[in-house]
Amino acid sequence: MAVDTSQFRNGLKVEIDGEPYVMTYFQHVKPGKGGAFVRTKIKHLRTGRVLERTFRSGERLDEADVEEKKMQYLYQDGEQFIFMDQESYDQIPFTREQIGDARKYLKENLDVDVVFWRGKPINIELPPFIIAVITQCDPGLKGDTASGATKPATLETGAVVQVPLFVKEGESIRVDTRTNVYVERA
Repeated sequence: MAVDTSQFRNGLKVEIDGEPYVMTYFQHVKPGKGGAFVRTKIKHLRTGRVLERTFRSGERLDEADVEEKKMQYLYQDGEQFIFMDQESYDQIPFTREQIGDARKYLKENLDVDVVFWRGKPINIELPPFIIAVITQCDPGLKGDTASGATKPATLETGAVVQVPLFVKEGESIRVDTRTNVYVERA
């Protein structure tokens, strides 16, 4: 199914040159001279690369044949990450390259959305927030109380996040997976 530039929106999955992309930004522009156009930022679903593209007003793109399934992360087996379909119990392996930076937030039994393109798994989408335990964190020093002061903390998943000084090792915290930012204690 083809979509017109007037139907562009954030999150729209399109196919350009036979490859799947998701639209992360769009802006309709009507210059004083010449025809209107749409300025976009699109992210390649397999590689994660972001491109800036401009489309003339009225131009049409094909919607990508993309399906998302809720799956559960089970374990890491060498260089492969194993996910399970919660309905059929099929297990699907992903390579380190396919997972990318998302691997620093994967922990056992975490529910993720797996993106399938033309029936093949190509990418995973993490939930917006995860709760993880801090495994290594230096104590805050007395007198070091400037407002907004932070310190690095290593989570059970291996990610390093800046946390406020009052957070201690062994505590559970909520982290925004999109921005790698501490949200609150859990």
